[in-house]
This record gives sequence, structure tokens and C-alpha cells, in this order.
Amino acid sequence: MTYFIIALIISIVLIFWGINIYNRLIKNRNMMEEGLSGIDVQLKKRHDLIPGLLNTVKAYAQHEKETLTEVIEARNKAIVNTNEHPEDIESTAVVQNQLSAALGKLFALAENYPELKADSNFKQFQTELSDIEADIEKARRYYNATVRDYNITVESFPSNMVASMGQFKRGQFFELENPADRSLPEVKF
Repeated sequence: MTYFIIALIISIVLIFWGINIYNRLIKNRNMMEEGLSGIDVQLKKRHDLIPGLLNTVKAYAQHEKETLTEVIEARNKAIVNTNEHPEDIESTAVVQNQLSAALGKLFALAENYPELKADSNFKQFQTELSDIEADIEKARRYYNATVRDYNITVESFPSNMVASMGQFKRGQFFELENPADRSLPEVKF
């Protein structure tokens, strides 16, 4: 009888231990998904801001169509990717980094147009875009921290046993694919 009680107590402890790990995995996965959603919100704000910025720049830089076209194409690729493949973090990171590089070229282009740099609309767009870029960076950091915590839980013993039974998969970090994207864009006139 005492062996039965001891076995029952051990079983109950193991069940509660498994439930605790499972709930931690769920919590970490939900935090990771929330972080990704935060990135999406910031990227949407950036995508919405770009048309107004481009219209302001167009008024001053009519002959700089190549740079403007590059920004438009990068924005459109980013929107299509976000809408068609929201779960593909790797491709989202790639197209968003391309958009960031194109915007960098656009702001470098503005250096050649003193009237544009002095324009209040351009300054406002530049400030808003700069704020959004900072928010995107914060959202990426938060997301990557939640991915790290989730992956540690998924891969660590003994929680990895519960994770494999619950079919929890590793999360993907939101990072640069091409190390060259870390450098400032080069603009030639």
C-alpha cells in the first residue's frame, strides 16, 4: 500500500511538473508571436509613411527617378511579402533590409537638395521615419529576446522532452541575412 501511495505521489508530481513546463512553453511561444506582431505593426507604419515622403521628395528631385523607383519597388516587395508570407520571418527580414537600404539612399540623396532638406514636410517625414526605425529596432530586439527564451526552453533538458511531445519547434530570429546590409549604403552621383 505504501508503494502505491509513493508511486501515486511521484506520478502526481511528474504530471504537475509536465503541466508547468508545457504552460511555460505556451507562454514563451505566445510572447514570441506577440513580438513578431509588434514588428509587423512598426513595419506597417513605415510602409504607410513612405508614399508621403516620396511625394515630398519628388517635388524637389524630379530627375532622381532611379532612387525613388528603388524605394517604391522595395516598399512594394515588402508589403507583398508581409501580406503573402507573414510567417516567413527570414524572407521578411530580407525584404525589410532592402527597404531600409533604399531609404538610406533616399536620405543621402536629400543632401544634394538644400531646399528639400529645409522643407518642413520632409523634415517631419524624416523625423517620423527615424522614430519608426527606432521602434522597429526595439521591436526586433524584443522579438529576438523572446525567441531566445523560447528556444532555450525548447532545447533545455528536461523541458525538451515535453517540447518534443507537444511538437514545439524552434523559433526563428529576425536578423540580417547578408552581412553587407550592416554597412551604410553608398550613394554615388
